[in-house]
Amino acid sequence: DAPVEKRSVGAVAAEHSELARKGIQMRQFGQELIKALAGKKIHGITAIPGGVHKTFYPHEREYFLTENDTPSVDTMIRWSKEVVDFIKDYHDEHFNWLDSFASYPSGHLGLVGADGALELYDGSMRAIDSQGRINLNDVHSDNYLKYFGEGVEKWSYMKFPFLRHLGRQEGWSRVGPLARLNVCDSIPTPRANEELKEFKAYTNGKPNNHTMHTHWARLIEVLHCAEAIRELLNDPEILEHVERPKVNRRPEGIGIIEAPRGTLIHHYKVDEKGSITKCNLIVSTTHNNEPMNRAVQWVAQNVLEQQDEITDGMLNQVEVAIRAYDPCLSCATHAMGQMPLILTVLDHNGDTVSEHVKDAL
Repeated sequence: DAPVEKRSVGAVAAEHSELARKGIQMRQFGQELIKALAGKKIHGITAIPGGVHKTFYPHEREYFLTENDTPSVDTMIRWSKEVVDFIKDYHDEHFNWLDSFASYPSGHLGLVGADGALELYDGSMRAIDSQGRINLNDVHSDNYLKYFGEGVEKWSYMKFPFLRHLGRQEGWSRVGPLARLNVCDSIPTPRANEELKEFKAYTNGKPNNHTMHTHWARLIEVLHCAEAIRELLNDPEILEHVERPKVNRRPEGIGIIEAPRGTLIHHYKVDEKGSITKCNLIVSTTHNNEPMNRAVQWVAQNVLEQQDEITDGMLNQVEVAIRAYDPCLSCATHAMGQMPLILTVLDHNGDTVSEHVKDAL
């Protein structure tokens, strides 16, 4: 309900200028690291079948270990801890709203390592229900079709993934930072793991179903990534010469990783020329289709119901609920062009009471 002029990034930066400055420099650090590893900052070119083709050199490692025009990795860890503390202080001041807004019971899905620790790249899938009971465990990429179905609704451009043994209505799960911290037993870096313990203690060890706590979880993951980067930079193996691996050509490949938004499934089939003949993607935003709809439903029932007119503040609350999931609608849908946010209020007869349109997300 804040005034429109206070809802922009610029307004937040003006109110918390030091935090904004550090955030920009943290992004700069990340972009430079991606460039050093992947060849360029966007759409890296270093990955090849079976590995990578670029060596990481000593002078590149030293650049990130020391203070220069980009802050060092030690500074990244310190700043990451500071922003985690910032959001915890913010939560202490606004816990009534943060704990209730767009909250609802749900399942959670993410990757974990063999020891149950948070895993972003090479783990197996684990799913739990809203009470923490395990619905799926130790499932690897090649078996995903056995466990996952995709529902279709005539009113949505996105599919609705679900666990087959639970069915379309009960088998959906959230993915992303909140889900990852809910399904894992620990985080394999010390500072982030201490924050995870505090995060889990807040809900007495039960799954955290507070949608707005996604941002808290995301910042704990930022701290973990900063710590992991330092560990990797200090690993001598990172400087070893990269040999182009010899791989056997296969007609089919399935990969599952954790993208920042959540669990990402890619499944491809190719012909003898390497051309893709079949492709199935279940991206993070697709997994979160049902959760986002549940969040909007919460706003409709708790904010919009009994209202004759949609105000800008009401529309903003719908966006807040959706944006907690950081949706990428362009990669999750099968529609071309831009899709504006259209909010329509219907009465009990299905007649339009009010409608508000905003340009594409």
